[in-house]
Amino acid sequence: MVFAVSLLIGLLAAALGSLVGLGGGIILVPLLLILSSFWDEFSWATPQTIVGVSVIVMIFTALSSTLTYMKSGRVDYKSGLIFLAGGVPGAILGSFLNRFVSGDGFSLYFGILVLIVFFMFFVKRKEQEKTNLKGIIVTKELDGNTYTYSFRFLAAFLLSLFVGLLSGMFGIGGGSFMVPAMILLFGFPAHVAVATSMFMVFFLSVVSTITHISLGHVEWVYVFAFIPGAILGGILGAKINQLLKGNTVVWILRIMLILVAIRLIWDGLSS
Repeated sequence: MVFAVSLLIGLLAAALGSLVGLGGGIILVPLLLILSSFWDEFSWATPQTIVGVSVIVMIFTALSSTLTYMKSGRVDYKSGLIFLAGGVPGAILGSFLNRFVSGDGFSLYFGILVLIVFFMFFVKRKEQEKTNLKGIIVTKELDGNTYTYSFRFLAAFLLSLFVGLLSGMFGIGGGSFMVPAMILLFGFPAHVAVATSMFMVFFLSVVSTITHISLGHVEWVYVFAFIPGAILGGILGAKINQLLKGNTVVWILRIMLILVAIRLIWDGLSS
C-alpha cells in the first residue's frame, strides 16, 4: 500500500512541478510531512529523509520534463547556466544546513516558505522597455514570436545562490522562487521561465543528491517507489503546459500552495 501511495505522490508532484516549473519538491515535501504525522507507514519520513527522497525524485522529474521542453525550443540555456553559477554552491551549503532543522521547525519554516511563494504569484509583472535593457541581454524565438529580456550577472548570481540554498535545505528544487523571479524581475516569458527552471532544477537536484547521500539522508527502499511516477509525471506536466493558458496554471498552483501552507504552519505551531 505504501508503495502505491508513493507512486501516486511521485506522479502528482512531478506533473504539477513540471507544469509550472517548480520541480515538484514543493508538492512532494509537504505531502510526506503531512503523511508522516498520522500514518505509521510513513514514520520513516523525517525532515532529512524527506529532502533526500525529494532531491533524487526531482532528478528524474526535471530530466524527463527538460527533454520535452528542449524539443519545443523553450529552454534558455545561456541564462540557465549563468543561474547555475550561484545555484550549485548554494545547493551544497543548503544540504549541509538541513541537518540542523528539527521536525516541528521544518514544518513551520517550510509552511512560511510556501506562503511566501503563494504571495509572489500575485505580484504584477513589469514589462521591460527595450531601451532600458541592461546587463546580459537575451533574445529568444518562441512560437513565431521574438522576446527580448535582460538581467545583471550579480543580481542573477545572488538570487540563484539563495535559491540553491533553499533547494538543498528544503528539497524544493529551487523553481518555486526562480520562476516568479525570472518572470517578475527579469521579464522572462512565462513558458521560457518554466522550461529554463526545470533545466536548472535537474543540475541543482544532482548536486543536492550527492551531498545528501554522503550525509546518509536517503532511504533507498522508498526512493525507488517514487521514481516511476516522477518520470511519467515530468513528461505529463510538460505536455499539459503546452496546452493550458498561463492564468489557468497559475490559479491551480495558487490554490494548492495556500492549502499546503496553512496546513504546514498549523502543524508547526500546534506541535
